[in-house]
Amino acid sequence: MKFAIDILLGAALLLSPAAAQTGGNAISTTTISLGTATPGGGFPLYGNAFAEVMNAADGSLTIAPRNTKGSNENIPLLEKGELDLALVAGEPAYEAFAGIGRAPVRLKILTAIYSNPGMFVVRADSPYKTIRDLVGQPVAFGAKGSGLPILARYLLDGLGLKQDDDFKAVYLDRAGDGPAMVEDGRVAALWGAGIGWPGFAAVASSVSGARFIAPDAEEITRIRAKHAFLKPLTLPAGSYPKQSKPIASLGSWSFVLTREDLPDDVAYRLARTLHGVEATFCKKLAQACETTAANTVAAAPRPELIHPGVMKYYREIGVVK
Repeated sequence: MKFAIDILLGAALLLSPAAAQTGGNAISTTTISLGTATPGGGFPLYGNAFAEVMNAADGSLTIAPRNTKGSNENIPLLEKGELDLALVAGEPAYEAFAGIGRAPVRLKILTAIYSNPGMFVVRADSPYKTIRDLVGQPVAFGAKGSGLPILARYLLDGLGLKQDDDFKAVYLDRAGDGPAMVEDGRVAALWGAGIGWPGFAAVASSVSGARFIAPDAEEITRIRAKHAFLKPLTLPAGSYPKQSKPIASLGSWSFVLTREDLPDDVAYRLARTLHGVEATFCKKLAQACETTAANTVAAAPRPELIHPGVMKYYREIGVVK
């Protein structure tokens, strides 16, 4: 939603009606809405931690996380100005910026948040060893409206597979429902991505344990030949319980996007605050260790997609020239 009161203060920050009292003086706070996704997934986990760290670092900021249906809802909500910021997975962001299946968006990047090597997780005692083994089986591809099914669609398409035709595809109402479905056998596998993803963590911590299935080297080459925007990414060893070896796969970076008309000085202030708490954020959440100014510059599909207010701050600190 837009800031509650459209008033400029000092450096032209948009203000909500909230005010904190310090020493008898009222200090206006900027309330900023942040769209995440359905409960139990990686975006709410990240978004809540993001808000907590940012709000603690700047007492005049109030970032308010809001559960949504995920990336595919967050993009139109940002376009309509019903959200100020939102978490968006790499593939929906790629399609939105490129105008694939729609007009190109004019949203901007506040920060890259983390990389998302995509893969399946199965029970440790499962007979399935490869992606091809899962053909014809029930597979949970993530929550409806989230970016995870889109990543899966591109990856499988590169192998000549279609997730709705070659698998018994299941789309979840809540991201958190997937691990129990793997554990009790309702699905053979759960698709997910990244370090610290709650679905993977839950399966890996279950009584049955977990095994991960990712494309092999030959499959990665085939997929990238068709979808070059997917990046080779590695899940480090130890990212999940009993995962003793790194896992190579493909994926992309997720972002915090802003509405088109987020003022430059607000974006500048957010970028400055976030850069100042990078170490604190990393200690709080493992996947947040990738949320850095340098990674944002490297991950953005094009420099002009980064918000001008953010770029102003990046120039000041020498991350960009």
